[in-house]
Amino acid sequence: MIALAGLDLTDKLVVCVGGGSVAEKRIARLRAAGARVRVVAPVATPGLAALAAAGDIEWQARAFAAEDLDDAWFCHTATGAASVDAAVVAAAEARRVWCVNAGHGGKGTARLAAETTSGDVMVGVVSTAGADPRRSVAVRDAIAQRLAEGALPLRRRRRPLVGSVALVGGGPGPIDLLTVRARALLAEADVVVHDRLGPTGVLAELGDDVELIDVGKRPQHHPVPQHEINAILVDRAARGLRVVRLKGGDPFVYGRGGEEVIACREAGIAVEVVPGISSAIAVPSSAGIPVTHRGVAGTLHVVNGQETPSEATLAALRDDSATVVALMGVSALPRFVAAARAAGAPETRPVAFVENGHTPAQRTIRTTLATAMADAETHRLANPAVLVFGEVARADLLLPVAAPAAAQAPAPSVAVTVGRSEGIG
Repeated sequence: MIALAGLDLTDKLVVCVGGGSVAEKRIARLRAAGARVRVVAPVATPGLAALAAAGDIEWQARAFAAEDLDDAWFCHTATGAASVDAAVVAAAEARRVWCVNAGHGGKGTARLAAETTSGDVMVGVVSTAGADPRRSVAVRDAIAQRLAEGALPLRRRRRPLVGSVALVGGGPGPIDLLTVRARALLAEADVVVHDRLGPTGVLAELGDDVELIDVGKRPQHHPVPQHEINAILVDRAARGLRVVRLKGGDPFVYGRGGEEVIACREAGIAVEVVPGISSAIAVPSSAGIPVTHRGVAGTLHVVNGQETPSEATLAALRDDSATVVALMGVSALPRFVAAARAAGAPETRPVAFVENGHTPAQRTIRTTLATAMADAETHRLANPAVLVFGEVARADLLLPVAAPAAAQAPAPSVAVTVGRSEGIG
């Protein structure tokens, strides 16, 4: 009968008999577990020889002797010779050293499981009725997929003295645009501190006992100031809880993630940052607007639309080969457009406003710098919206070349598209 056990091999000697490709793969796993590895084999693969030359493993270039196991905690044999593998197993058993026999048809006293990890959870799969590595790997991969989807219960039941904080970029909104790491952290979370935008639909998948704290900001309305958000993160983590700070886009792209990292570090709280797809790229993409395009735009300038345009921003607005993407800029659009025109940006510069990107309510308004304000007012442009200035905002940029007759028709002063760009995204 097989009993699955987790062994701590950190700084413990593991003797590997045989220096072939099987041994090389297994040694990589053992080294990743922190083991000190000694190889006993007359010859070894170039990879193992390089590790030995670098001092990362010990290599005894000779035949196996039973005494090689005298100070070992664990043993692995894969020599390609059944008699030698059997002798290694016998020597290990006499010394009460667990031994994996990777030889064909051989039997040892231990097996290496097919492993997968998610955070600090490791899952191992073995067969109880004889080694069947292909089946074990298939089962392992299926479990890994479920872990990646956040579909398995990963939350801790025993709390550590001090918890942790993960600043998770949720991307532009759809749940399936969350990263694998983000899904795993949400599955482990005891507390989720979330914004108004981003993949809020994922919150419905969390357990009833997960604390959800809404700190979302709206235009001209910030019910939970940043210093209070910082305090919430530190407070919950100090109680031994795993905290996920779920944001739209990326935590470090106008997400004030840097301030939250500083607050956690000053309080001695472990914090990590998980990147997300920034709306500066994802929302224009959903409308068929590439923020860079060979031969059209080779520079991307991302700005906070609420701030007065800097000289660098104004220079980018004048540059025919640059794209300027303004986030959070609807309320300050009049000031932004006026500054661009006063700085000499061409009146014909294409402009696109993309509202509610990556949602069923997405709407794209295409105009020019000269008519941007009038069209924004006519169509009642509203938050959330991403503003794109540059030649990449032309409606015909990614469309096939029009037939001559169609090309003679006058272009509309504004084009409004409801829903995602046809054939794109």
